[in-house]
Amino acid sequence: MPATQEGLLTLEEFRVRYAGEKPYYEYWAGEAIQKSMPTWLHGLIQTLVARLLDDIGYQSGSEVTVRLDRDYEPVPDVIAIDSPLSQPYPVDPFAVVVEILSPDDPFSRVLRKCRLYERWGIDRIIVIDPAARILWSFENGIPIETSILARRDTKEVTATQLWAEVDRRMPRPF
Repeated sequence: MPATQEGLLTLEEFRVRYAGEKPYYEYWAGEAIQKSMPTWLHGLIQTLVARLLDDIGYQSGSEVTVRLDRDYEPVPDVIAIDSPLSQPYPVDPFAVVVEILSPDDPFSRVLRKCRLYERWGIDRIIVIDPAARILWSFENGIPIETSILARRDTKEVTATQLWAEVDRRMPRPF
């Protein structure tokens, strides 16, 4: 389980103390929470998701700190935008956020993040479970299994496309 640092920090203290640390730390209402150490499979899925989102017309990035709220600075696995993005960090809602589960990620923490993303007005919130090969979309605070990673205009990215690419680059078992 990722470490939680004891004692509440101001956002400024957090930024000074944890800037550039890897695996990344996220700021959650005064707490520094270290993200899980990504595996090869996690990194591969992250790369493929970004490429697939780009292929349907989004601009995507991975491990981007999100600054939509002074009490939280999560670092999602992938984000995608369909309009100009503020620099150097997103400060307004964007189109897609993707979280990829690691073996030691508590689902309750991921659920909390997804509810926060939803509250912020992010259009599409997806969680990918590589072990179970399941994608969830979050709607009204509830995870719903889905076969669609994202849509844009008449194009879409499906779970089938994602898993086919994973299998092509990293044959099972993994």
